[in-house]
Amino acid sequence: MSLPGFSALINAWWFLLLVPLIIFYFLKLQRPRMEIPSLALWRQVITDQRVNSPFQKFKRNLLLLLQVLLLCALILGAMQPYLSRGTEQAQYLPVLIDNSASMAALDGPGGKSRLDEAKEKVSQLIDDLLADQRLCLISINSTARKLTDFTDNKRLLKEALSRLEVSQVPSRLEDGLRLAQAMSRVQQIDTVVLISDGNVPQEIDFELPFKLNFQKLTSGGANVGIVDFNARRSRTGWDVFARIEGTLKAEGSSGGPPTAKTMCEYELLQNGNSIKQESVSIEGGKAERLVFKVSTTIAISLELRIKPDSFDSLPADNVAYLELPAPRPLTVYCPRQMETYRNALANIPDVNLYPGTENEPKTVDLKFAEGPISLGPQSSVVMNVGFVPEDLSSLVELVAGESEIIDWRSTSPLLQHVQLLDIQIADDPKLAKGVAERDFELAGYEILAQSRSGPLILERDLSGRLDYQLLFHTDRSSLVYRVGFPILVQNLTQIAAQRAHLLDAKAQATGVLPIQKITPDTEVQISGPNGQRETATSDSNGLLSGVGAQSVGGYEITGSGDPIKIGVSLISSSETGLRVAETLTFPEVSISAATTALKTDQPLWHWFAVAGLVLLLVEWWYFQKRPFGAPG
Repeated sequence: MSLPGFSALINAWWFLLLVPLIIFYFLKLQRPRMEIPSLALWRQVITDQRVNSPFQKFKRNLLLLLQVLLLCALILGAMQPYLSRGTEQAQYLPVLIDNSASMAALDGPGGKSRLDEAKEKVSQLIDDLLADQRLCLISINSTARKLTDFTDNKRLLKEALSRLEVSQVPSRLEDGLRLAQAMSRVQQIDTVVLISDGNVPQEIDFELPFKLNFQKLTSGGANVGIVDFNARRSRTGWDVFARIEGTLKAEGSSGGPPTAKTMCEYELLQNGNSIKQESVSIEGGKAERLVFKVSTTIAISLELRIKPDSFDSLPADNVAYLELPAPRPLTVYCPRQMETYRNALANIPDVNLYPGTENEPKTVDLKFAEGPISLGPQSSVVMNVGFVPEDLSSLVELVAGESEIIDWRSTSPLLQHVQLLDIQIADDPKLAKGVAERDFELAGYEILAQSRSGPLILERDLSGRLDYQLLFHTDRSSLVYRVGFPILVQNLTQIAAQRAHLLDAKAQATGVLPIQKITPDTEVQISGPNGQRETATSDSNGLLSGVGAQSVGGYEITGSGDPIKIGVSLISSSETGLRVAETLTFPEVSISAATTALKTDQPLWHWFAVAGLVLLLVEWWYFQKRPFGAPG
C-alpha cells in the first residue's frame, strides 16, 4: 500500500498566510453612508447585515474560496508530497551503471541495447528524485568512474547519463563497490543500486558494508564472437589458432542451454589482404577452433573477421587483430666474467650472445649482471646474480657462512623442472631485525626460494621490466654442477623469448595498450578508432605505459621514430557468452537479482502545481467574464 508523506514539512509554516488572506476579506466590506426617506426599509438593512456575517461571507464569496484553495495547493506542493512505496528512503544513493562490452548487446533485430534500457531505469530514478535526496552516478567497466557527485540537480544528472557510452571491455564490479565504500566514509550510504545485465563475476571478493539492490536487465539476444586469437612459432613461420563461440538459443526458448546452430563466414586477412575465406557451423553454447599456417620472414598483421548469417546481438566481438613479429634470434647480454652462464647459453639454439665479435645493440631481450652498477644495454628481463639490490639493503644482507635452499616455488616459470634440494651455498642471507616476508612484498618482490635464515631468489615485475634476483652467487654454490643449472638458464631464455613475442603471440585485449619501448621522455600522439586522439609521454627509461584502449580497432602511436600500429580486440569469453549471474555471492552474503522493478517514492508536488494553475485559470475566467444580465 502506498502511504503519503512529505519530504519538506518545514514549508507547512506557509499555511499561516491563510490568516492575513481571510482577515483581508473580513476588512474588505465597506458600507457607503446613505439617506433613506422611510424607516420601512430598515428591515432590508437588517437582512443585509445577517447576510454579511462572517459565515455568510464564506458561503457567497467564491473569490476567497478559490484563492484559499490556490494558496493551499502551492503550499502543499512546496512541502514536496510523495507516495511511499514501502522502501527505505535513502538521502544519498549511489547508482552503479554497468557499461561494459555486453551492455551493447541488442535484445533483437532493430531493438535497443542493454545500456539504453539501463538509462531508462536511471532516468526514472532521476525523475522521482525527492527534494532531500541526492544521487551519484558511477559507471563500471574495467574500472569505476564517477559521472557525477552527489546532487539533486536533475539536469546535471541527465546530461551525465546521456553522455554515458559502452566501453568494449569486461566488467569489474568490485571496483565500483570499492568506490561506493570510499564515498560512504564521507556520506551516510545505506543502499547502493546496481543496474546491470548480470554479465559480471558471480563470486566477488568484497565485504558489503551496505545493502545492494541488484536490478538485472533483460538478457541480450543470440550472439557469436571470437574469444581467442593467438599464434605459435613453427619452423616455417607461425601456427595461428582462433576460437569462435556461439551463444545461440533455439527460437522461442526462455531458458536452459542453447541448442541452435548458425552458419558463420570467416575471413583471415594478412596486412589487409584476404588469404582465406570459408564458412563454419557454430553450435550454440559451444566453440569451434580454427587453425591456420602462415609462412613469413617479416613482421605482419593478421585480422580475423566473422559474419553470422543470422541475428548477432554484439558486433564488437566479430573482429580480432594479431601482430606477428619478424622471426629473429634471442639477443642476450652476459658479461665475459660470468663464464658459467655463457657456457650454458652457448648450447641453446637461436641465441645471439653479447658481448661478442659484433657490436652490441642498445637493447637486448635478456641481460645478466653480477653487480649493482648497470653495465651493457637495456633489457626487459634481467638476471642479477650475487648481490643485494639497494632497495633491499635495509631488509637483508649477505654474510659469510653456509646455507641451503629449504623451500622453493616449483610452479614459477624460472624454477620449473629445477631441483634445488641439497644445494650447498657459501652465502648466508640475514634478515634485519623485525623484517618478515611481508616487507619484501611491500617492496614489490616475490620470494621464489629461501633458506632457513632468509630469501635467496626473488622476482619483481615493475614497469614492464622483469627482474630476477639471486642473492647468492652461483659460482659459490654447488648449483653450477647440477643438471638444474642449464635448465634454469634455459627457462630464463624461454621467459625472455615469450616477453619478446618470439615464441608466441596473442591478440591484445581491450583495456590498456601493451607497454612500448620508445625514446625516453618523448611526447607521442595516440590515435584510435572512432577518431579518438590523445597524447602521452614516455618515462626516463623510454617506456610508454598506461595508454587506455577502451574500443575495439586499430591504434597508432606517432612522434617517436616509425609509427607503431596495434590492433585491439575484445577477446572475452564472458562478454561474448553474455553469461548472466542471477545471484552475486559475497564472502558473507548472497544477493539475488530483484524480481520486480526498483520501487521508488512517487513525488506528487507537480500535481499540486497543476491544480494551482487550474484554480488560477478558473479564477481569471470567472471574474473576467461578462456579468450576468449585462447588455452585450
